[in-house]
Amino acid sequence: MLSIRLQRTGRKSLAMFRVVVQDSRRTPTSGNIVAQLGTYNPHTKELVLDEEKAKNYLKNGAQPSPRVISLLKSKKIKIPTWVKENKPSDSKTRHPEKLRRNNPITPESASPAEPTVTDEVVSVEAPVDEIKTTETVESVEPAANEAEKPTEK
Repeated sequence: MLSIRLQRTGRKSLAMFRVVVQDSRRTPTSGNIVAQLGTYNPHTKELVLDEEKAKNYLKNGAQPSPRVISLLKSKKIKIPTWVKENKPSDSKTRHPEKLRRNNPITPESASPAEPTVTDEVVSVEAPVDEIKTTETVESVEPAANEAEKPTEK
């Protein structure tokens, strides 16, 4: 089956697209195309399209991609009724209960690391007079330790 799709050209960060007719089993980057219908520049929204060729391929059964469908509609080309269109309502969220917008933040789920308004910081300072310093006491028996050591001569 033939498909009408966009084939990316251009350099990095400056994409340009060709509107091509290609076998649906091939990738768009394979280069094997049946016909080139036109070009599309997404930066300027400029579309150059051979409308007669496009109508001919649509009449003969080529399936356009969703983006090409919107481009053809912008050129006011009639899309056949058998063409499968992706509607925005068709795409469903798999697990809507996991979305943040569906789960409002409750005070119970707030993290305890964050300070709240009710928390107060209390600092207690002791007066300088009451602070006791600890003194280090040296060992009293240095002579006894020297007697135990063998003397070297």
